[in-house]
Amino acid sequence: MASRWCELLCPQPKQVASESMHGARLAAQQLSRGRDACDVEAGKPCQEETAAACGGRVAAMASITQQHHSKPTSTFAQSVINMVGMLIGLGQLSTPYALENGGWASIFLLVGLGIMCAYTAHIIGKCLDEEPRSKTYQDIGQQAFGSKGRLIASAFIYLEIFFALVSYTISLSDNIPLVFAGVRLHLPIPWLRLSTTQLLTVIAVLVALPSLWLRNLSSISCLSFAGILMSMVIFVTILCTAAFGSVGLGKHIPVLRLDKIPTVSGLYMFSYAGHIVFPNIYTAMKDPSSFTKVSVTSFSMVALLYTALAFVGASLFGPSVNSQVTLSMPPGLLVTKVALWATVLTPVTKYALEFAPFAIQLEHHLPATMGPRARIIIRGSIGSAGLLIILALALSVPYFQYVLSLTGSLISVAISVIFPCAFYVKIRWGRLSRHVVVLNAAMIAVGFVLAVVGTASSAKLLVKSIQNGHVA
Repeated sequence: MASRWCELLCPQPKQVASESMHGARLAAQQLSRGRDACDVEAGKPCQEETAAACGGRVAAMASITQQHHSKPTSTFAQSVINMVGMLIGLGQLSTPYALENGGWASIFLLVGLGIMCAYTAHIIGKCLDEEPRSKTYQDIGQQAFGSKGRLIASAFIYLEIFFALVSYTISLSDNIPLVFAGVRLHLPIPWLRLSTTQLLTVIAVLVALPSLWLRNLSSISCLSFAGILMSMVIFVTILCTAAFGSVGLGKHIPVLRLDKIPTVSGLYMFSYAGHIVFPNIYTAMKDPSSFTKVSVTSFSMVALLYTALAFVGASLFGPSVNSQVTLSMPPGLLVTKVALWATVLTPVTKYALEFAPFAIQLEHHLPATMGPRARIIIRGSIGSAGLLIILALALSVPYFQYVLSLTGSLISVAISVIFPCAFYVKIRWGRLSRHVVVLNAAMIAVGFVLAVVGTASSAKLLVKSIQNGHVA
């Protein structure tokens, strides 16, 4: 059923990757046979646009070679669905906490960042207009600043993947003990002391581990449909709590807390991080000239959803609101159980999807003579080892709000604001009006300030929390 929905919502351009003569021949074979499936392990080209549409980041980060595609088929509505699905994620859990900490006036920061990110999505489309061969975020970086631009863009993209996976795992660890309330586990190993929460998290990650061994990228990408459903379920359950729960609206929200704004800005910024996949949404569109309308529509919908969720969550729980709003919901209610399950299941749908770019890079560097089975074993083993490292880090640093804020300030601001403006000005230098140059320079400056101040603040709070945790 999920795959059927994925087919309906996702554009299906027959895009394939080729870098060598062997790859070109494989591409030709695939096009002639009309195959749409992705089979990286067998050395076959990967349908990356489908992965982008269904799976968010995958195609944008996985595209490591030149791409050739037939006629794009994505409509305006499909493109909006894909972009909204990409933007909605962990950020929705933290917006009520961010609003309560920053004050209700900080909602202008949330909306303002949304406007800035909608604009940078628009100029990403303009950059792609300049060079038809550019298909990915990394391509735009190379178009602007050569190989150094590609290298920097790739480095930040993989950092975002890593930190996002750590954040998903922390979220899983925070919510899973509430899902299995009353369960007590222990290991009969004296030297390995893990709490029940840690053991439940380890079990959940081990359950998700086999998904990293999936061979077909198009199958992996459809896992994201479940992730999008989980995000919408969480939003609906919070509204139901406000409407039918025993918790009343009207908790006091402070006007403004300036000292909390640096940390809050990182949480808000993370909520809009999605620009690395926008080039793939653009290239999948039937009418790329409507990409700006897609961006404005998508960011308006997401900003409206985040604003509503922030005010409802903060008004429901006030100062007691947790960094993840699901942790504040009244225990025992059916909607709370549904929200908790949705929050726990979301990471399970994300692991394989987020790791796919690493898998494709690894496949690219393996010897061509290596057999399919050996490729699967190497890729799956490295992916499993990476996930276990992320698990260990998440259990060691279980501070969701600070990790998320650090990610937003250190990485998301660069990818979503600073880099797009810098790429745009560099690529179209000499053809932009003075006002446009000043606007982009101002946005770079604002982004830089948010990055420096937010990173310093969230890093300081994270270190302090770790030290207090060790003392305790």
